[in-house]
Amino acid sequence: MPESISPDLQALRARCEAFAGRLRQAGSAAEVRQAAKDEGLFYMTQPRDFGGTQASPLALTVARETLSRYNPPFLETVFGPSPGVLGGVDEPLRSSHLQPLMAGEKRGSFGFTEPDNAAQPTSAAVDNGTLIINGQKNYVTGGADADFINTLVHIEDLGPSMVVVDTNLPGVKLEQKFASLDGSHHAAFTFTNVQVPRSHIIGEAGKGLPRAMRQIGDTRLLFAAQASGYMLWVLDFLYNHLSAADRSGEPRGNKDVVRWHYAEQRIQAYAARSMLYRTARLADSGENIVNEAMACKVFATEAVGRMVDTAIQLVGGGALVDTHPLAALYRKVRAWRLAEGASDVLRLNIGRGILELGKGRI
Repeated sequence: MPESISPDLQALRARCEAFAGRLRQAGSAAEVRQAAKDEGLFYMTQPRDFGGTQASPLALTVARETLSRYNPPFLETVFGPSPGVLGGVDEPLRSSHLQPLMAGEKRGSFGFTEPDNAAQPTSAAVDNGTLIINGQKNYVTGGADADFINTLVHIEDLGPSMVVVDTNLPGVKLEQKFASLDGSHHAAFTFTNVQVPRSHIIGEAGKGLPRAMRQIGDTRLLFAAQASGYMLWVLDFLYNHLSAADRSGEPRGNKDVVRWHYAEQRIQAYAARSMLYRTARLADSGENIVNEAMACKVFATEAVGRMVDTAIQLVGGGALVDTHPLAALYRKVRAWRLAEGASDVLRLNIGRGILELGKGRI
């Protein structure tokens, strides 16, 4: 449970609470990034051999949930870039891409999804040690500003593989830039006879899909932790709102129907946090949490969406104004039910996991 954490994690939670208060005074993302570096939070997501502290899944859960509880600005800039699918790569990718990524000298992105109208998956032929890549990727998060894309490519005779594709190569075309409801920025790319050295294959050829899914699994736990933190923010916001007097002079929370809705929100948050911390502890122990992370992501992102929606209903029309924090939070969390796997797809995967593979737990 969230209460049963070590003294070190309790100290981390206190540091994050104090830091969240400082974020409210920040004027820019660059200011927050530097403050996060000074506090040491920036390096939690980075490996030790690159100067990071390589925090455990449970420690990252505590930090992300605590910071989200205060709904501060520029939260996305607190933590530094993680290796992602480049984790553990050998030369030449270690020096050419991983090291500059960790140092903030290059920006990476993740190309996994093809557009719905794609005739076939992004593929590559092999010609004397060179990959000739053709295809397209959509929803490449941050791709418009990226120096390279870690791309899922079906290599001829080898199978699905993760490949580093530099965005400045001939044949790489940025087709479209767009923003989604939550304010994040994405891009669509086409690849036309793009020539990439075979040495740009990440890890073992043909094993790209498991590698990609591990990164997505880590991101799902991230979403669950942030959703849990935002649930706590909603509960605190509503507590203050319901404790204040309405026009009659009575506290808004004196009505039974209002108390019922608020109680339901607390039940949802209690369940979500229990799932989250149990799963983070399983990850810390080295267990495979693919199915459990999916369950956390589905439950937490759907629960926080319902909670924000109900909070808007209880507060009234003022919460629909663009500048109201509930309106802004609604836009952010609505997108999470699609990000890193739509809820319905993840439910199917959880079902397959137990019925076909005997994986997953209650």
